[in-house]
Amino acid sequence: MNTQAAETEIQTLIDTYRQAVMAKDVKKVMALYADDIVSFDAIQALQFKGKVAYQAHWEACMEMCPGPHKFDFHQVQISAADDIAFAHWLAYCGGTNEKGEEQACWMRVTACYKRSAGQWKIVHEHWSAPFDPMAGTAIFDLQP
Repeated sequence: MNTQAAETEIQTLIDTYRQAVMAKDVKKVMALYADDIVSFDAIQALQFKGKVAYQAHWEACMEMCPGPHKFDFHQVQISAADDIAFAHWLAYCGGTNEKGEEQACWMRVTACYKRSAGQWKIVHEHWSAPFDPMAGTAIFDLQP
């Protein structure tokens, strides 16, 4: 497979992922992950290992924002080979709380993909916010 075709397939997977999150379809989101996914998500835990642990996290995330989700991806960059790929982008993500207030911020995302039996799966994901070590807090008000 040429790299352009692989990159196109990864972009399609990223688009499917985004749409599934916007639809709050945890089952569809989880179908995109490898069974042995390792995720360094931005909230709640240092890491998640495996689909069972990560699915519980996704379900909790969906409950945190009862209103519509924000999940906009910008500056997506993809590098792919025959059976391995990675991508990174800036994401504006969050949701609407029960009062109708938007609670969202910019995050940094890196994802790694592996093709197995002809199908791409997410094998690693890392979401983060910049950090101020002096204050001991994440910096949520930065703009790209």
